[in-house]
Amino acid sequence: MEQLKKVLTPAEARQYSPLTLAFLGDSVYEQLVRSELVIRANMPTGKLHAEAVKLVRAGYQAQAAHYLLGGHFTEEEEYIYKRGRNSSHIGAPKSATNTDYRAATGLEAVFGYLSLIGNNERINELYRIIRDKDQDAMD
Repeated sequence: MEQLKKVLTPAEARQYSPLTLAFLGDSVYEQLVRSELVIRANMPTGKLHAEAVKLVRAGYQAQAAHYLLGGHFTEEEEYIYKRGRNSSHIGAPKSATNTDYRAATGLEAVFGYLSLIGNNERINELYRIIRDKDQDAMD
């Protein structure tokens, strides 16, 4: 179980395939969404699920990724994003376009990479940027 606490160096984390980073990043991102929703309001689980689906779907993540590409990613994060986005063997589900699914995979790769290197502060910062932008659009 000690390995679960291990933090990798950026060089070690870059050795992982982008789809493996996205596999981890998907769960990291979804955990943030679920935590936000539960903290925001105590509501029935069906409603929580419906709200979560809106925020984790490929279209929403693709919009978030494009926004972060506008000057919010570091050089390293943009590199990881592009590796994820450009990975081969990505097949979009019926609910998403190929372009959106690839962008979402890139975003998830960034979250997975940051998780492996133990940069939780940056994970939270990127998530907050995404959600603050979304809130500003609603106002």
